[in-house]
Amino acid sequence: MLDIILDPLKVPGVLAVKLWIQDGSGSDPIGKRGIHQLLGSLLTRGCGPYKSIILADLVEGCGAGLRCDTNEDGLLLSLKCSDKDAFELLPVLGWMVSNPHLEKKQIELERELNLQAILRQKENPFYIAFDSWRSLAYCNGPYGHDPIGIAEELKSIKRKDLIALGEKMLSKNIIISISGSFDDDIKERILNLEPYCKMNNNQIKEKRKISINSMIQSSISLEIENTNQIIILLGSPTIEYSHKDDLALRLLGCHLGAGMSSVLFRVLREDYGVAYDVGIHHPIRQMKAPFLIHASTTVDKAITTLKLLQNIWLNLHNKQISDDDLSLAKAKFRGQIAHSSQTSNQRAERLAQLKSQGLKEDHDKQIVTKIELLTSSDLKDVATKYLLTPLLSLCGPENTLNELAIVWKDFEKTNKH
Repeated sequence: MLDIILDPLKVPGVLAVKLWIQDGSGSDPIGKRGIHQLLGSLLTRGCGPYKSIILADLVEGCGAGLRCDTNEDGLLLSLKCSDKDAFELLPVLGWMVSNPHLEKKQIELERELNLQAILRQKENPFYIAFDSWRSLAYCNGPYGHDPIGIAEELKSIKRKDLIALGEKMLSKNIIISISGSFDDDIKERILNLEPYCKMNNNQIKEKRKISINSMIQSSISLEIENTNQIIILLGSPTIEYSHKDDLALRLLGCHLGAGMSSVLFRVLREDYGVAYDVGIHHPIRQMKAPFLIHASTTVDKAITTLKLLQNIWLNLHNKQISDDDLSLAKAKFRGQIAHSSQTSNQRAERLAQLKSQGLKEDHDKQIVTKIELLTSSDLKDVATKYLLTPLLSLCGPENTLNELAIVWKDFEKTNKH
């Protein structure tokens, strides 16, 4: 079913369009992990009446931007153009969904590009550690692999598999959000375009039937890399973005990792000088989103860094943050909301994101009001509820990892719940 959201802005001549298709790499079947990413990369390589080169000429000739991104929960098609070119280019988005060409030559080209990207990722210690944590937390569940897929499984994907998946796109929930300068009748005109007629006539509404694999066998993962660099990731799978407790977790994320006044920056960089990179990873997800703190350090500072991260994590559910820190976290959160809605492109993407999560268009206004009601006690309660048993992923030389594993074992023994 097609859902169109309009966001008129007084921005002369600019139009941003986002088309969201339900289900992304989280719906990759075992044995074909990477199929949604491969399909997404092919959508811009020919569709409907446009061959690959003709499509590229059309988009570039209008000075427009067209791309498709795949994440765990869906495929996001993006178009940015001038309003005068809108109805020359809007049909393209529809054809990408309703009639992608999926030519064999293009499939092999995109497959090779994706395989090369997987190889590059394996050269990055942070990615190695994150991928290992992801596997530890989600096993073979929907968030257990990178959207780009698994190399051996990617090689086995056939054209017929992509055609079958492409045909299913029309049965998914499809959201179009448009922000910028456009005429009042734009919605009616879109619905009358041939490729969108096919979407609007489809009344099938699928509900995802995917559950997270919670059978976690171990709390630590060690990835041996012979470098002087140590990557430490500590965190838990938590809750979906639409959950009522998510807002408190977002504030905790701001408190821990937003800016140079954050706890991670102050403690690990300013107070102790043990890490050269720190941060938090807490993406928006339809299911159990990861909540991770991370640090990059050196061999000689690794044990101190891990102990500091452990103390920071413990403090989340053992101590209430101060009133000043809570006020600062709220200010940072309001700033993030404001900064993420500055351009038509950002606004269109945010509206599609909210709709895909089953949230209202005025959700951001609601949560900016709701954060004022949250107390330090509320944040501590939420941390105790979702952040009690973290998982650890380490990447670095073997001897140091073994030492860190002992530190972790002592930590778990001391803080066993």
